This record gives sequence, structure tokens and C-alpha cells, in this order.
Amino acid sequence: MPSELVDSVLRETRTVQQRLRDLPSRVGVYRYNERLDDGRPDASRTVTDLDITVLEPPVEESPLPTASRDDRHTKPAERRRERVLALLIEQPDRHWHTREIARHLGDITLGTMHRQLAPRSQAGLIRKSGPATYTATTTRSTPLRERRER
Repeated sequence: MPSELVDSVLRETRTVQQRLRDLPSRVGVYRYNERLDDGRPDASRTVTDLDITVLEPPVEESPLPTASRDDRHTKPAERRRERVLALLIEQPDRHWHTREIARHLGDITLGTMHRQLAPRSQAGLIRKSGPATYTATTTRSTPLRERRER
């Protein structure tokens, strides 16, 4: 539509409108002016057959507990700290997300898992490899007694 026609109609109807920019009248035509070779047909076609694949729903993961189990009175070898270290050392090249560790343990909330892993990584027991992602430390320290005996 010519802009002069729009301006004349606005003047005649005494409607106040500000035209911000002139747009070409065939905007939609220019949108697809190039043919892309992406497997789509050039023109519309009648659907003659249809292949349907039914996918299995993803396995639902067990929800995390709503409260963490207090492990202060358990045997030291069975405490959460030892179980986390054993899990990370078992697969040292794997980068574990905090949620995966919590699901694997099964007795801790995600918030508690975050709070417990952060100081362990700062102490050097485990290594933080990304946001909420942890892995086993790659360097092993030698105890002082072994260094003195050498």
C-alpha cells in the first residue's frame, strides 16, 4: 500500500498516527527468495503414506529424598564421605554431576550434597571440574612418613 494513500486517509479521518518506517508491501515474498536444498519439495504434495514410530518413555529416575539421613553415628567406613570418595575413585575419569552422586547414594538431598561437596573440593579431596560437577583428584599426595623414610 503506498504511503501517500495511508497519509491521505489519516488526514481525512483526522486520526493521528506516526509512521515509524516504510515497509515494502511484499515482505513475505522476499522471505523465501532462495531455494534451500534441505530435502523439502519445491511445491506442495499430497500425503500418500505416513510412518509412525512409537518411542518408549524415558525411565523415570527415583526422586531424591526430602530429608538427608544423619550419618554421624554410623561406622566411619560407611559414612557418606567415604562412599562419595569411593564412588569418584572407582571411575576417576568420569565427571559426576551433584544430582548423580546424590541419586547414587540415595539417602541425601541435593542441597545437602552441594554443601558437603564444596568444602571437600576446597580441601583437595575431590576436584570440581565444572558447575556442580566433580571428579576424583588426579594427583595423589605422599604422606609425610613415607617422605621421611626415603
